[in-house]
Amino acid sequence: MALDLGTPEKGCLLLADISGYTEYMGGTELMHAQDVVADLLETIVAALEPVFTLSKLEGDAAFAYANQGTVSPSMVMDTVETAYFAFQKRLRDVTHSTTCECNACVRIPILDLKFFVHDGEYVIRHIARSEELAGPDVILVHRLMKGTAGDAIGKAAYAVYTAQMLEAIAMDPTILGFVPHTESLEGVGDVPVFVHDLATRWAFEKERNRDFITSAQAAHENTFETPAPPHLVWEFLTDPRKRITWQKHVTGVIPQADGRFGTGSVNHCMHGAEVTIEHVADWRPFTYITTRYEGEGFVGERRLGFTYQLDDIESGTRVTTRIESPGDAEWDAIGEGLSAITVENTGYLAEQLDAAAQAR
Repeated sequence: MALDLGTPEKGCLLLADISGYTEYMGGTELMHAQDVVADLLETIVAALEPVFTLSKLEGDAAFAYANQGTVSPSMVMDTVETAYFAFQKRLRDVTHSTTCECNACVRIPILDLKFFVHDGEYVIRHIARSEELAGPDVILVHRLMKGTAGDAIGKAAYAVYTAQMLEAIAMDPTILGFVPHTESLEGVGDVPVFVHDLATRWAFEKERNRDFITSAQAAHENTFETPAPPHLVWEFLTDPRKRITWQKHVTGVIPQADGRFGTGSVNHCMHGAEVTIEHVADWRPFTYITTRYEGEGFVGERRLGFTYQLDDIESGTRVTTRIESPGDAEWDAIGEGLSAITVENTGYLAEQLDAAAQAR
């Protein structure tokens, strides 16, 4: 009988590993400690699964993958950071809400999270009604967990990206501020990697001011629902190539700096020969994005603000667009036309999302 070993596929392999797990489990009430870790793993998986497919849980770690071509470059890093922020928020909430004084609860703050991300080949094998990923690259990403990348930054919270991963998503680690490191793995050799300091990113996230246009602040608001999940909606809102498919008055979106998109990014939105300067004022992956605009004859003294809010609902996503008035006089001049264009564009967006959701 011929043995079906599976067909090799290529994509992104990701391991999320809880730091401090061994120390935490030692000397704590086992049942309570297991409940805490299980709760945190559920939080991690919930943040990863919209973009990645969970392969399996491995004690204190979650192993997931995304097939090549299913995620945009910035989506990988957005997902890693979003998962880490969700983990930290859950850790904080559990710590603040518990009144239990057992060791399992008292020692919760020693836990942290690290990620290992690699681009490579894998084979999906079905064994005893379960799914298993196999291949040298699967072994490699697991071996990275035993490496010394954390020593390069002296932190317990970090993300390790192999050079192969960053090359696959065309990201320059120097521009991103990642720390270079080389892992020497027995049987594998030297593996060049780059380390992203997640502890510093979390500290910045906690202190960062939000720029979010509420309904009360909006001069215009419209809403639609789509079967597309929030991460797919986010991709259409932020990927320059997809934006021109539904923003019909925009002929191009040109980033003014290399690196990943995020708060502080500046783009030139082309309207034929005319240019509108777009500033990313707030960037909260899969939840909302706020952009502000300036351009000759376009806005008054204040930058015109847009917020796109994504609400995860049972049937998909509720998408709400809000425009903040740049001033009464300016809004009187441009408000009616801008509102009409926005309604038209979000109608195109809804059509694109429905089609993309059906195709997936």
